[in-house]
Amino acid sequence: MGHPIFIRNASQLVTLQGSSQAPLVKEAMSELGVIENGSVWIENGVICAVGTDEALFEKYGERLGEVEIVDAGGKLVTPGLVDPHTHLVFAGSRENEFNMRLQGATYMEIMNSGGGIHATTRRTKSASHEELFKESFERLNQFLRHGVTTVEAKSGYGMEWETELKQLEVAKLLNEKHVIDVVPTFMGAHAIPKEYKENPDQFVELLINELIPKVAELGLAEFNDVFCEHGVFTPEQSRRILEAGKRHGLIAKIHADEIEPYEGAELAAEVGAISADHLLRASEKGMKAMAEKGVVGVLLPGTAYFLMAESANGRKMIDIGVPVALSTDCNPGSSPTVSLPFIMNLGCLKMGMTPAEVITAATINAAHAINRGQEIGSIEVGKKADITIFNVDNYMKLQYSYGVNHTHTVVKSGKVVVRGGQLLEELSLSKN
Repeated sequence: MGHPIFIRNASQLVTLQGSSQAPLVKEAMSELGVIENGSVWIENGVICAVGTDEALFEKYGERLGEVEIVDAGGKLVTPGLVDPHTHLVFAGSRENEFNMRLQGATYMEIMNSGGGIHATTRRTKSASHEELFKESFERLNQFLRHGVTTVEAKSGYGMEWETELKQLEVAKLLNEKHVIDVVPTFMGAHAIPKEYKENPDQFVELLINELIPKVAELGLAEFNDVFCEHGVFTPEQSRRILEAGKRHGLIAKIHADEIEPYEGAELAAEVGAISADHLLRASEKGMKAMAEKGVVGVLLPGTAYFLMAESANGRKMIDIGVPVALSTDCNPGSSPTVSLPFIMNLGCLKMGMTPAEVITAATINAAHAINRGQEIGSIEVGKKADITIFNVDNYMKLQYSYGVNHTHTVVKSGKVVVRGGQLLEELSLSKN
């Protein structure tokens, strides 16, 4: 793993210590565990010590000749950012739909006319493994430049076996080859294919009886997701799909209440989903049910921003007790961005969250939303050394100076992979 790394003299070191067992809620989302003039000692890809620079120098001072020193003076150090909801593996773009929306077309109107998810499905079906890998690999490089060290990646641009398999295989290869960790989700239930439009239950049966069992047997996904929305999958169809995934060992996730109130939040609590995502139109009853069951609310303000819609009520969810996470929802149709820091800005500006809460939402709570809270998301002894250093001197300035990529240095699994905002030239197609 190379030399130990000593990150020294951070103006502020955000640790989020003590948050590994469960996502943070309510007032605890603001308890960042900040250490002024903080430092971190890393060996073999693991965090070995966290504290003030004085304390760590006293402990390790005799070993300075054998370490790589990263000077964080005047900078903010946080856990590596975690993006718990992306559609990473896809081909092409849909800028023409952006222009259509600016002229008044709605998301569902575009999809029902053959655009939307169906447009990306056509391009992804025709793309080769190599083309998908190359395009998605460059996306991961862009995520890394923005301080992101782990992403969840959904399939769903196939909705038939060959293309779903291709997406999941590419995601697996990306996880093996890129330094960013890629966590796979099966989302065959992303839309109703046109050939099943008159008989959607037949497609639900295909998912339950053939696709989900195949994905589980091949070990290609950890989670199973469904788009529960009027005109897509009903709550009852969604329940059947999620329960089928659970029977095969796949953890439930759900796209819920994005466009209309549709009892998606309530369903997430009922089936014990690890997260419910979007939630722009979630009911108060659904929010309370999620809070009671500890379902993470993954909010995607970039999607609402791009679709020119009202954002989810993040402030209300936090006050009710929902553990809130943030994500880019990186996808070609409704959120073509890789900037999780900008999403954090939107969390403050569009959803009433505080600067402290959005850091929690993009680190430890995001980690819990993908079942990684005991491995990443906080700077604690024994955790993987995923750390981002921002070129600001305090966490409030990170949100105050919005729309700017302040990422200076990224340490991934104990290896410096971004320095001065640039990928290191020696960054290769290997985690090792």
